[in-house]
Amino acid sequence: MADPEFRDFVTARYADLLRTAYLLTGDRDAAQDLVHESLVKVMRHWRRLDEPMAYVRRTMVNERTSRWRRLGLRELLTAAVPDRAGPDPTDVVAVRDELLAALDRLPVRMRTVLVLRYWEDLPEAEVAALMGCAPGTVKSQAARGLARLRDVLGAERARLTGDLLEGRA
Repeated sequence: MADPEFRDFVTARYADLLRTAYLLTGDRDAAQDLVHESLVKVMRHWRRLDEPMAYVRRTMVNERTSRWRRLGLRELLTAAVPDRAGPDPTDVVAVRDELLAALDRLPVRMRTVLVLRYWEDLPEAEVAALMGCAPGTVKSQAARGLARLRDVLGAERARLTGDLLEGRA
């Protein structure tokens, strides 16, 4: 059960806290969630606080930062809508399926080089060490493997696949 002083504080300051949270989040629903989560955390320490409003504000800032990092969302609010949308998610899945099917058609060593070098983004020396071969072998296997993938997938799909392998899609 909440302390009566805490209830009075929330009643008196809720609108101010909500405004601050809205400015931090840019979204009404997210602001309400932020205020509620922060107040729950502050309630535990209520009796020890000298400056409750400052403590609640700091808690909201910390909570917003934690949520931003945790979710990895970096929203950019703009006045104008972008000219074009990003890649169609279904197309990305289809291209990935085609890429995986094409990789299955390659020899094991060549496939291993391509996956480690481009999918896992490991340097040639590390791939060579993992596979127990020379860096030159990794380079030649990668070049031959990419050429075979281009043949299997066709020129347009190879461009899209390259974007997937490089992490751009």
